[in-house]
Amino acid sequence: MKAKEKVKPAFDLKAFLNQTRGGRKRAEYAENDLIFSQGDPADAVFYIHKGKVKLTVISRQGKEAVVAILGAGDFFGEGCLAGQPLRMGNAASMSASSIMKLTKAEVIRALHDQPAFSEVFVTHLLSRNIRIEEDLVDQLFNSSEKRLARVLLLLANFGKEGVPQTVIPKISQETLAGIVGTTRSRVSFFMNRFRKLGFIEYNGGLTIHSSLLNVVLHD
Repeated sequence: MKAKEKVKPAFDLKAFLNQTRGGRKRAEYAENDLIFSQGDPADAVFYIHKGKVKLTVISRQGKEAVVAILGAGDFFGEGCLAGQPLRMGNAASMSASSIMKLTKAEVIRALHDQPAFSEVFVTHLLSRNIRIEEDLVDQLFNSSEKRLARVLLLLANFGKEGVPQTVIPKISQETLAGIVGTTRSRVSFFMNRFRKLGFIEYNGGLTIHSSLLNVVLHD
């Protein structure tokens, strides 16, 4: 009788990145702590174990734009792998966060020596590229109301693997306005409308209901 082939266990990214050693350092950040600043040397990649991180860019005129809001399981700062010498923007924690810093050399070593890690990392890069394209289409063709609804759904992890995180950490209307590309007053107007329609709730945190999808899907 032919012996059963052993099933290779799935690669556990969290366990792999939980191992602090040379080239890896895990740090805890409080809300609004700066992780890196625009213009800093780009010499490491970061992985979010817990919490949320806001990526922003500041223009020469001092205007700030929110590039992305990232959560647990996301990488950021990977531009250094493509030869980016300096950070193009700022990264700051939006809530209590646990983040692993991996030096550029450590990431390159892991990509060469760990095919499973390489596969996961490439998948992350492709997913990020798709998200950027979706954001661009969103900005070009959708109203600010639809863009706000999409941002709230993404913050609550609707459309991602796993169970949606319907209660999201506190986020200011100024930050939402920066992500959506509109004014704070417009964000306030739409948030009140969503609340009256039962799409969201304020109860210490912000609760997002799946019914908010109606705003995104309705033409």
